[in-house]
Amino acid sequence: MSPYVSDLEPDACYLALKARDARFDGSFFTGVTSTGIYCRPVCRVRTPKRENCRFFGHAAQAESAGFRPCLRCRPELAPRSVAWSVQDASAILAHQAARLLEDPEAWGGTVPSVEQLAARLGVSDRHVRRIFEAQFGVSPVQYLQTRRLLTAKQLLADTALPVTQVALASGFASVRRFNAAFVAHYGLNPTQLRREGAERHGQGVTVRLGYRPPYDTVAMLAFFAQRQLRGVELVREAADGGSLVRTLAVEAGGCVHRGWLAVQFDAAHHQLVLRVADSLAPVLPLVIRRVRCAFDLDADPRNINKVLHGPFPGGDGLRVPGALSGYELAVRAVLGQQITVAAARTLAQRLLDRFGEPIATPWPELTRLFPEPAVLANASGDALGQLGIVRQRQAAIVAIARAVHEQRLELHGSADLAATLQALTALPGIGDWTAQYIAMRALRWPDAFPSGDVALHKALGVQGEPRPARAALAASEAWRPWRSYAVIRAWHGLAVPSPSTAAPSPVLEESA
Repeated sequence: MSPYVSDLEPDACYLALKARDARFDGSFFTGVTSTGIYCRPVCRVRTPKRENCRFFGHAAQAESAGFRPCLRCRPELAPRSVAWSVQDASAILAHQAARLLEDPEAWGGTVPSVEQLAARLGVSDRHVRRIFEAQFGVSPVQYLQTRRLLTAKQLLADTALPVTQVALASGFASVRRFNAAFVAHYGLNPTQLRREGAERHGQGVTVRLGYRPPYDTVAMLAFFAQRQLRGVELVREAADGGSLVRTLAVEAGGCVHRGWLAVQFDAAHHQLVLRVADSLAPVLPLVIRRVRCAFDLDADPRNINKVLHGPFPGGDGLRVPGALSGYELAVRAVLGQQITVAAARTLAQRLLDRFGEPIATPWPELTRLFPEPAVLANASGDALGQLGIVRQRQAAIVAIARAVHEQRLELHGSADLAATLQALTALPGIGDWTAQYIAMRALRWPDAFPSGDVALHKALGVQGEPRPARAALAASEAWRPWRSYAVIRAWHGLAVPSPSTAAPSPVLEESA
């Protein structure tokens, strides 16, 4: 048994493996000594004997021990293993390092060195290696190499992208290095795997992304449907999961890639099926990462519900909706300050109609891209004022757009949390609520808490207190480090009142 398998014991791992329990998918991997293969807990092959099983917390550990990924259950499809702590400084730093290594957006398309990683974290490279190996059992280089190879394996198996494009998109500097690493790790060359891969059907590139149940797909799509903008997004809600399609612009390596994506939930297999326009194929790993964040696919309900099931027993399947563009989310958060969700959507629609860029898609309903940072950075006060946007929010929108355009502000899950919150609140018109809301949805901080939110006060029953924000903060201490999920569960309770208590939508202190 590896010492790096979170809080699971070998016997518990084996029971989950025998049951093919999807709740543990991505939480550990099983190396089978009789075959040299490692699998996900949900693998459909015959369960190996207990004495032939070794358990690992991460795919990189299994590969470092000499095991190859299973071609049937495909470890690259598993949700990521996410752990959060508010006490162990070394664990916090190690997981922050892992998130930086996994996020292609954190490095502008380049492959980071350990020295660069250490500089980003503000510690020595020796310290990074030490705490990383203590936490994960492998070096940062081994961890990154495994993640790049698994990304390439997914692209080879699921898409018709040329091998050269797969190599570059996965972070390899050359096809030669990619081929050598692939053969060394997996014992076959990329073209051999490609022959067994799925053929392409229809427009775009299709991949599958796993998640752990329970997942309330209806609630997630309802959240996006309530905020969808005509021309950019189209949500179709359904009892079996539903779908979402939208336009998207992604900047990487100094180029802007424009296109569309479509997601469809496959609840029976605990997967999200993602289809991406060919124009976004060069940045497919980055798009996949954004989709995983937007739909919170890596959440571990088992750990979250240990803390939140008691106070919020009806919300075990709720996730924190993220954003496909942190910049867009920030602009819309400003537009939603102190008004209802419906009113905020109206302002955002006017902004889109006035400044959005036209785009052609397979859907006649999708015709525009959200205004790019450079466009809103140069928007005049008169132009914004004509849309009904008040002066304070005009200044905030322009300031956010300029900071993002000039690369002074990063709004994604690997951004430095403390520095980003400080930079946000230093901008005109950005208060604590807006910063916390952006941290919750764009920065993917699971412990964000907008203590000044009026709807949250009502949900927690503290609206009558002399200082409701302070009372809400005091109540939230018991929910660390998952307060973002507590907020969503509280809001969800307000959003679906019983018929006898139905009331108009509350005016939030800030709403987006």
